[in-house]
Amino acid sequence: MKKIIALLFISIFYQSAFAQKEGYWDKDRATTKEIIVSARDRVIVKTDDFPVGTTELIYRITLLDENQQMASSLVSLLKAIPDPTGISQGSAGAVFILSKISGTDKCNYAVFSSNELALAYQKDDKTDKACVVQDVPLSKDANRLSIDKSSCLKSNTTNLWFGFKSSNWIMKQKIILEVVPWVDNKLSRGWTLENRKYIINQCKTSALARKLSNSDDFCICIEEKIQKQYKFQEFQKLLAIEQAKAYKDFGNSCFNEINGSKGVLDNLRTQASNFIKKGDYGNAIAQYNTIINEGKATALDYNAIGYTYILTKQYGKAIKSLKEGVKLDDTELLVKLNLAHAYLFNDEYRSAKTIYKEYQTQNVTDSLSWIQKINSDFAIFKKVGLPSGDFERVLKLMEK
Repeated sequence: MKKIIALLFISIFYQSAFAQKEGYWDKDRATTKEIIVSARDRVIVKTDDFPVGTTELIYRITLLDENQQMASSLVSLLKAIPDPTGISQGSAGAVFILSKISGTDKCNYAVFSSNELALAYQKDDKTDKACVVQDVPLSKDANRLSIDKSSCLKSNTTNLWFGFKSSNWIMKQKIILEVVPWVDNKLSRGWTLENRKYIINQCKTSALARKLSNSDDFCICIEEKIQKQYKFQEFQKLLAIEQAKAYKDFGNSCFNEINGSKGVLDNLRTQASNFIKKGDYGNAIAQYNTIINEGKATALDYNAIGYTYILTKQYGKAIKSLKEGVKLDDTELLVKLNLAHAYLFNDEYRSAKTIYKEYQTQNVTDSLSWIQKINSDFAIFKKVGLPSGDFERVLKLMEK
């Protein structure tokens, strides 16, 4: 039984440890203000600016008699609580952060997310749009506000406004307001969802990203590298030329990491193929030339541009390109067949005949014979208006 209890204790201990949030109480940017409120009056108090990455805060309100002093500050008390969740786990934490002393005076208060709402409260006692309302007069109070549980805090909240209403009819009141923000380590770098989207959208407009058929992985890679290197505020302060260099340097690194070169080449090939289907041979040739100029062309790339040169009656260029394809892969019969076609149209029948005859018993693919491919190609050539005087001659040659 003792072992079971011990194991349960260890389990609860580790769960509690791992559940703790990674961050810190920012004592340097805590708000501590003494407010004097005249009898039956209302005042508003703006907190000091919250640091970037504030996800939660603790506030404490204490009313003191004229000569009373605070026994201990809220900051010093919070040192004993490692993270905000410890405050809401039972009553002990909440009691702990309440001031040990308070006066006999009491007040009402409300918390607002904007100066306009706070001014409306001060003028007309409006609390309908307050994010916290305390209608019952009290001499002290403490509360925890968090992004996920309170409308007071959002990811971009930089201040809150506290409104106090004196319940005294004659004497003024002294109120101590303390507000301590909890800063999330990760969010303190400024990389909110909106800021990450901003970097990704900027990336997608770059020339390198536009070459990729799907630039999502590429741009996320850049965003992660920028996020690791800079706080968002630091990156924003860079000169435009410095930001451009960061995008370029990280872009080159990410391009290699995601094998972006293959993606670009595949995209160029897809575009070229679509241009050919539309009869836009000039743009198709331009796409293949981009691949060739990058030094990334395969035998099939040379075959495709050679075929397109044939369709545009540029037979010399076709022969040159197809010979380059043969050098890269001497076994690719599609290249050799198009080379034979190019010789045929270029009035080099003997060179064409040699190739046509040599491979007439083979297949160009696993299911398409050499002769079937010749017939298919000749039908296309006739359709686009290429000279067809020698077609019957070649077909009869295939029958021997």
